[in-house]
Amino acid sequence: MESFQPGMCEGMECISESLFVVLCQILGTSQQVALRRETVDIKEMVKRQVTPYDGLIKIVSGSDREGFRLEGSDIDVMLWPNNHRVIMDMSQSEYYNTANTTLILSDSSESPPGFTLLQLLTPSTKRYVQSASVRMNDRVYISSSTHRQLTCSALIANSTVHGPCGSGVIAGIEFDQAWCFVCDFWPLSASSLIERCHSWPDPEIVDDIVRNGCHFVAIGHPYGPHENHEWRISFSQAEQKCVYAMNHSQFLTYGLLKLFLREVINQQSEETNKLLCSYHRKTVIFWAIQKNTLPHWCPQNLLAGFWVCFKLLLKWVYEGICPNFFIPQNNLFLTKVHGSAQNILFLQLHELYKKGLACLLQSSSIRSYIIVVLYNPRLSVCTDERLIQSKVDFDLECLQELSENNFTDKPNLCHCINHLQSVEWLISLPLTQNQVFCLMRLTATILHKTVFILHTYTNTRANKQISHADNMSCHMLKFAARFGFVSDMLYIAMYYYKTFRYREASSVIEMTKVKLAQPYLMYNGCVHRERYTEAVGGQSWSKKMRQAVAMDIYLDNKICYINELIPEQQSSLQNGIPISYIPVFVMLHFLEFLCYRHIDTTLSQAALDELQVLVHHDQGRYLDDLYRDISWEILGICQQITGNLQAALYSYQQSLTQYPLHNIQTATQRRIQDLVQSTPVNY
Repeated sequence: MESFQPGMCEGMECISESLFVVLCQILGTSQQVALRRETVDIKEMVKRQVTPYDGLIKIVSGSDREGFRLEGSDIDVMLWPNNHRVIMDMSQSEYYNTANTTLILSDSSESPPGFTLLQLLTPSTKRYVQSASVRMNDRVYISSSTHRQLTCSALIANSTVHGPCGSGVIAGIEFDQAWCFVCDFWPLSASSLIERCHSWPDPEIVDDIVRNGCHFVAIGHPYGPHENHEWRISFSQAEQKCVYAMNHSQFLTYGLLKLFLREVINQQSEETNKLLCSYHRKTVIFWAIQKNTLPHWCPQNLLAGFWVCFKLLLKWVYEGICPNFFIPQNNLFLTKVHGSAQNILFLQLHELYKKGLACLLQSSSIRSYIIVVLYNPRLSVCTDERLIQSKVDFDLECLQELSENNFTDKPNLCHCINHLQSVEWLISLPLTQNQVFCLMRLTATILHKTVFILHTYTNTRANKQISHADNMSCHMLKFAARFGFVSDMLYIAMYYYKTFRYREASSVIEMTKVKLAQPYLMYNGCVHRERYTEAVGGQSWSKKMRQAVAMDIYLDNKICYINELIPEQQSSLQNGIPISYIPVFVMLHFLEFLCYRHIDTTLSQAALDELQVLVHHDQGRYLDDLYRDISWEILGICQQITGNLQAALYSYQQSLTQYPLHNIQTATQRRIQDLVQSTPVNY
């Protein structure tokens, strides 16, 4: 096959540079990618710190963890019991206390490369592990197929089996959750990685990869002797470290391969659109970088790097061999890319190859940009990433990445204290600025939850204890507001309302209302760029957060914040939804209405009128479509309180027609039933 030469096309360097800029806009600049990775990493560190030894470790893996944010992509999650460990040979058992650790032995003697049986050496306290145990040759093994069926819908209701994962949808986003087991040791079958890594990844990274071991996911080899019981060795964390080791041009080439596979290769025919997967393209880029097939991976060589990878993929399809990067003896094409399907796929790829660079014109994401450069071959392109993305766009991404998470899975004081201690320990480590901001956000979240948990604990105590707890709670909320978002002020108002201090709550609400009314407010992915830049441009992100950034109010459904929302929170919780997401302006008018009911009925009605206009007429600027179920519900609650039962009934009925993000239908239907039963009026 004729090899690709960068000089074959006039303006090749210009096209590569232009494509670099376009891919930065689609996939992210190096600064954006670093932000995504660093925030995910620090959140995971906190999670691991507070997970008990008999708990469950849960991490994000796959493309999301690597730094991509491609629209329509699913989110991969890995979970494993913290007190279960796989060992490679019996001598490694001496590193564990078998009194509190379940040991599992990897037995790959009869399995194809990359697969193994898992022998249960010591009893497991996990019911799903016990139920998945099978006896073979007087030994107890964990059946991968049974384990997969038992855990498939454990976290996401109505999940379906997809490879080793349970696949389900939450709020329109597809999640793939893989329940697995962790091993602290590097498998002998993958030892070649250590020997062949001289230039990439760096030896220090390889050492880190080997020290962190591997995982085992619940799927066997279709041609193996024990397909239903075998487990596949997963190098997910090693792959993540390899992707982190790429320079940005390599990362964008990897992203271009993703786009090319999804938008071009997999669109050729139904016969072949499922033969190649994301793991194949990742394997291609790993081998292409390690074999040093391109001396310089830079913006000017982006197309050359893509072509190297495409040629390697074409060669593999022709030969029917795609060697796993960590265990080369494991042919990733063995079960799918063979026979007539292999021949058809090769012919399709070869037709694309014969078109040369023109094959990229079939990619809907980048076609128009390439055409522009082809018609302007002497176009000057700036590849300085600082000029590719505006500071406002980066701030918008910061807001998205630093969004709150349900860190406190167990809402009790002990768990909150553990989180705060974890933050205290992490602060002493060398952290990036992004990670510091993430810890600030986490600290504010934990303080909010601590205050409302503390209130439930002290509500029945002596007056002196209540007074002390109240002073401490007020101090924590004000402290959190000092490094939180503008919207964090509403947690103070919620607490004042809950403790019957309506005037204090109203005062906080009015201050917050003024800040939220500023024309430069950044909220819900929108901002007036010029006014934002003029008002807070050049300031640190922490100052911008306090002055010009708002986010929705997140309520842990196991904690009571506002009595009027108890039925909705209980309904959500019963249906597996741990958090209620309240649009900040809905919460503002809701609290305003509740507080002014005790102070000034005219102002209370005015707040209700504003809430009604917002819910009825907002086009997505202040009220996301996903949150309309809870927004209509809150409007109905306010209308019912005022005695406007017909309007309340309409609002509840509207809530039932919205996307059921919060699963509050049980509460809504009960409210409708109460309305109908409480009045003889025929609505």
